[in-house]
Amino acid sequence: MSIRDFMTKNLVVVQPDIKIFDAVDLMRKNDIHRLPVVENERLVGLLTEGTIQAAMPSQATSLSVYEVNYLLNKTTAADIMIKDVQTIAPDYLLEDGIYKMRKNNIGVLPVVDNQNELIGIITNNDIFDAFLKITGYNDGGTRIQLRIPEDHKGILAAITQLLAENDYSILTVVVNRKELETIIELQIESREADKIRQTLTAAGYDVFEATLVTKREG
Repeated sequence: MSIRDFMTKNLVVVQPDIKIFDAVDLMRKNDIHRLPVVENERLVGLLTEGTIQAAMPSQATSLSVYEVNYLLNKTTAADIMIKDVQTIAPDYLLEDGIYKMRKNNIGVLPVVDNQNELIGIITNNDIFDAFLKITGYNDGGTRIQLRIPEDHKGILAAITQLLAENDYSILTVVVNRKELETIIELQIESREADKIRQTLTAAGYDVFEATLVTKREG
């Protein structure tokens, strides 16, 4: 899965000369926390709530309210935006984006093409949504967890074949390899949790969880 699959494409962007007061108003109206700054369709910076707060005079300032308002009305995005912006290409893996965000301790990556034109943005919320989709959280059905004490080649193929032979459709598969065992988590479309457990147990698999999952609206 690529960044392109999960990035936000409908963006709210600003020009470098926008006044900070106007940028804040735009954030509030659209319930967003960051604004890509573009010029001629190319990304030139990033404006965030953090950069705006850092530019605000502290409460201990000796400036009057009128002086503060005057100062902020004169300040533009170009004055305070992040210029050295971490970005990512749309065809990179989702995991590449997660790694880059973790490594740089950031919550957003503008997505740009090879001409540095902004085509999307991926945030920590997009990552959360991707995780919910990958794990089948919203799909409903039966969640099965198997404990595999000795992982070996072909184990996953054998499990999926067994379920297919019993007319069960698998929605998602997650494999968690631990130090002493492997956990295989399956989300199955059927809601026959007990029958699925019996089928797998009869074939010698250690089923330690078989629960119904409620279908949720995305």
